[in-house]
Order: sequence, then structure tokens, then C-alpha cells
Amino acid sequence: MPEGITAEDLLNTIMDKFVESPPKQKSVSFFEEDKSNSVSTRMNRLFGRQKPVHKILGGGKSADVLLWRNKKISAGVLTGATAIWMLFEWLEYNFLTLLFLALVIGMIAQFVWSNAAGLWNRSPSKVPRLVLPEELFVNIGVSVGTEVNRFLGFLQDVACGGNLKQFLVVVASLWAAAMIGCWCNFLTVLYMGFVAAHTLPVLYEKYEDQVDNFVYNLLGQLQQQYRKLDDGVLSKIPKGNLKGKKTE
Repeated sequence: MPEGITAEDLLNTIMDKFVESPPKQKSVSFFEEDKSNSVSTRMNRLFGRQKPVHKILGGGKSADVLLWRNKKISAGVLTGATAIWMLFEWLEYNFLTLLFLALVIGMIAQFVWSNAAGLWNRSPSKVPRLVLPEELFVNIGVSVGTEVNRFLGFLQDVACGGNLKQFLVVVASLWAAAMIGCWCNFLTVLYMGFVAAHTLPVLYEKYEDQVDNFVYNLLGQLQQQYRKLDDGVLSKIPKGNLKGKKTE
């Protein structure tokens, strides 16, 4: 840990990360008592949030789907994702099997369509053609490449930025993701994230005051436990004189 940064300072920054401003009877930071209860009467918001949840999610159609503005579309998207996950995980299909089965069904349907007119002595009807625009694949490739480069750039900025708090948070998040990957395969993790994205935002939007209060109270309890640990154990640990060793 760099010189001048203590465990107290590190936990204090975690508190600042989760809350924006102190409530009426809570502390401003993780280790300092609130000296002015009239600073702000607003409810604390997670991560210093000031905008509504809908705007944070983009404010477009995707945000409407995630927040269930149209219940039929949101339910359809979630049901489709669940069906795909069940096909791959429960029924143990693989991608190539489903792809070729879909192609076979499509060819049979077109064959019946094109030959049904002759069986009923009617004029042949034109079979509709399924053509995917090339711009679709170009846009998907560009979007995926842009997001991947943005993510890699973010990791490099965190690694080289010198912000210890942000660096530790990102490393801990990647380590947690690696542990989850040991328990589940990629498709299951992707499905869990998809379900979480379609449930947690709408639940938080509905119960945001209760969630914010719960998180802040939890952090307050962690503050008290750390003070007990610091008074009983950490404060009694002798600290070496690093500056003296460096000068020697």
C-alpha cells in the first residue's frame, strides 16, 4: 500500500463511493461524526446518483424494456432469453444443432408453401424471401468492437491512473467474476446477468428509498464494527518507521 494511505482512509473512500450526502442523523464520512445536520435533508442515493434510474439506463427504448414500461415487450424478451437458456442448459442442445434444425424447418415450410398451390389447383404464390441487411452485421460488429475497446481502455486507465480505491474495486470485481466463472459456464452467467438487468433496476426504482436507507444503515454498522476492531486490535499493533529505514 502506498505511503500515507491507511486502512482508515481506504474504508472512508468506500463510504464516499456508495453515498452522496449524509442523512439527518448520520455521519458524513466513514470515520468522522456529522458536525452539521442541516447540510442536506435529501435522501442518500447509491453511487452519488442524482438522475432518475430511467435516464441512467439511457432513457431510450432499452431503458423502457429494463424498467418494464411496456410489460408485454419486457415479459416477451425475458421469456425468450429463458427459453434459449433452457434449450442449451436443460435440454443440452448445442448451437449447431438448433441452427440446422431451424434451417430444416424453414426449408420444409417454404417447400410446402411453394407446392401447396399445385395440390389445390391454384395459381402458385410467391414464396417470401428472408434477407438480412448487410448493415445489420456491420453495425453489430462496430458496436461490439467499440464496447470492447472502451472496456480495455477503462482497465488501462484504472491500472495507470494511480487511484488506489478505484484500482482495488476493479480488481476485486474481476476476481469475483473469475470465481463465478468457476461455478457456472458462460451462458449461465450471461443469463443471470440478463435476468438481473431485467429485475434489479425496476425493483430499485420502486423501492429506492428503502434500498438506499438499508445500504446506508449497513455501512453504518460496518463503521461501528471497524471502530471496535480498531480500538481493540488494530490500534495496538506497533507500526514500523518506514521513513527511517528508507533514509538509512
